[in-house]
Amino acid sequence: MSAGARPKLRQGEGRQRGQGRPVPIDFRSDNVTGASAPVIAALQRLAVGALSPYGNDDLTRAVEKRLEDLFECPLKAYLVATGSAANALALSVLCPPYGALYCHPDAHIATDECGAPEFYTGGAKLVTIPGDHGKITAAGLEAALAKGWQGVVHHVQPAAVSLTQASEAGTVYKPREIAAIARVARRHGLALHMDGARFANALVGLGCTPAEATWKAGVDVLSFGGTKNGCLAVEAVLFFQPERARDFEFRRKRGGHLFSKMRFLAAQMQAYLEDDLWLENARHANRLARRLAAGLKAIPGIRRRHQVEANEVFLDLPGRLAKALAREGFIMELWAKGEPMQVRLVTAFSTKDEEVDAFLAAARRLQRA
Repeated sequence: MSAGARPKLRQGEGRQRGQGRPVPIDFRSDNVTGASAPVIAALQRLAVGALSPYGNDDLTRAVEKRLEDLFECPLKAYLVATGSAANALALSVLCPPYGALYCHPDAHIATDECGAPEFYTGGAKLVTIPGDHGKITAAGLEAALAKGWQGVVHHVQPAAVSLTQASEAGTVYKPREIAAIARVARRHGLALHMDGARFANALVGLGCTPAEATWKAGVDVLSFGGTKNGCLAVEAVLFFQPERARDFEFRRKRGGHLFSKMRFLAAQMQAYLEDDLWLENARHANRLARRLAAGLKAIPGIRRRHQVEANEVFLDLPGRLAKALAREGFIMELWAKGEPMQVRLVTAFSTKDEEVDAFLAAARRLQRA
């Protein structure tokens, strides 16, 4: 879920600097970060001069070519500013108003997009499929489709499946898992969409190529994230079969995401991809998440809820410890109240080793107290 969707464990007055000001270390989300220096520099270079508007410029075309090279296939790429727009507009092409979109109950499209997928599809229904650790399975999808809705006028018609990569539990779909889901989807005539807001983190966790993690496994459309991983505000919607894009350009315009100064979105994406900055940022974030998880594993009374496969760590923390950490200036996302408290910690491209070490040292000290 997005930062802002749940109550926070806020910093208190523990760690101090200067005139008694608290020094927060914010692990709520990778949405709280700024942007990578190369992205800012690219925007500054384009702040002067003239370029054709609405994506009719060489820079935007160069970004599409770079994405084709990266994913090793012809594709259509469309830049938008937010992940919600990328997901909702992509799904609007894949699903009619009377359609069913299948996803995990915790998927971002089901919990954090304020009905945008339903709105932009014109009324499609999100049908959720439970699954352990934030992921659906091929068997779960098959069981949902076995209800026999297809062709029955009283029911929404199965149209598309959406996978969140990395999932809302910080876990990652393996290519074989995606392929198994894709085979079920194909048998039933469904399209397969991937919400890749944290695609870079998932990819470096998998250690495979972008193509192997997407279209080679059966993904039709990818919402390729940049904002959480070092950009200011840019995502790309990638259609791996260009003919599937159909009327996407019109839907993007109607949805308010055809930017007149598209060069500022393209500049971010170009800098993000150049010299594999997107992968380097994700490797850094994932490394620190593993470091955080390994350190916490050694502290009695703390339990990890899911495997750490990207850049998110989900924990059961004793309420006393969680509140004490918050008083010392560590900000966490409170996932569920109760005893123990369920919290999420997210590392990002800008997280520092010493911030992770400070959290671990405080957790060890406070748990002993």
